[in-house]
Amino acid sequence: MPTSSLSTAQAARAAIAAQLDGIRRDAGLTGHELAVRCGWHKSKASRIARAKTAPSDADIQAWCQACGVKNRAADLIAASRTAESMYVHWRQLHRDGMRRVHERTVPLYERTAHFRVYASNLVPGMLQTADYATGVMQSITAFQGTPDDVADAVQARLNRSRVVHEGNHRFGLLLEEAVLYYRVCDGPELAAQLRYLQEVMSQPNMSLGIIPFGARRAVWPLEAFYAFDDAQVAVETLTAEVNITAPGEIHTYLRAFAVLARSAVYGAAARDRITTALAALINHPCS
Repeated sequence: MPTSSLSTAQAARAAIAAQLDGIRRDAGLTGHELAVRCGWHKSKASRIARAKTAPSDADIQAWCQACGVKNRAADLIAASRTAESMYVHWRQLHRDGMRRVHERTVPLYERTAHFRVYASNLVPGMLQTADYATGVMQSITAFQGTPDDVADAVQARLNRSRVVHEGNHRFGLLLEEAVLYYRVCDGPELAAQLRYLQEVMSQPNMSLGIIPFGARRAVWPLEAFYAFDDAQVAVETLTAEVNITAPGEIHTYLRAFAVLARSAVYGAAARDRITTALAALINHPCS
């Protein structure tokens, strides 16, 4: 298990910092001497070397020039850009609204043959109804203070979700039972979402597991994550999306998925869990 969903991004940043610090040591410079050569405040080199401050392209160029290894700058800049792209703040992703995010990921969804998704907080996006998605996105827009393009974003999400019904795709989806009860939209809309889950789970390309409240845990609840084949894992935190492409990290998430899957119930037992949630919603519509 990774100690944090940000572990890959942090490790990549730390690796860049370690390489830069090694270059400084090989050049026989102190951090203060390097800062002087680069025209920086005396603490800047130290902050970069300790991965406290992410270096800009210009910072890396100046660092390498000051240490006499200007030829190494291009590779380090490329590696630094990759590290920064792993961790993208939601406010940055949604700065123009949410529609473009969904449109931009359509090719990824279309080329993925096997989706494995663990959902600890919401029904996965590809199974959301229009009303459920509207409730989710209205809340996100209000919380983040980003542009309101909810209607267009919902339609873009539904367009992307056609992979559930079209093409040659397989889905392994795990939902914490609590997800069935979270009121992210009004009662009738949530009821419709639960009925849709019961409908879609019968598809031959769909494996939908519910992890019961009282399930024995070998892996505790994590942030929601989406695995796209064995090529990429997207982890959703409160503040950012972390995109993981390192094979070792991907393997860890897929192993966690397999362990979580053993705690889930499927078929009739999963359907019963959804039916129970529906009954609770109908019997206690305002609770």
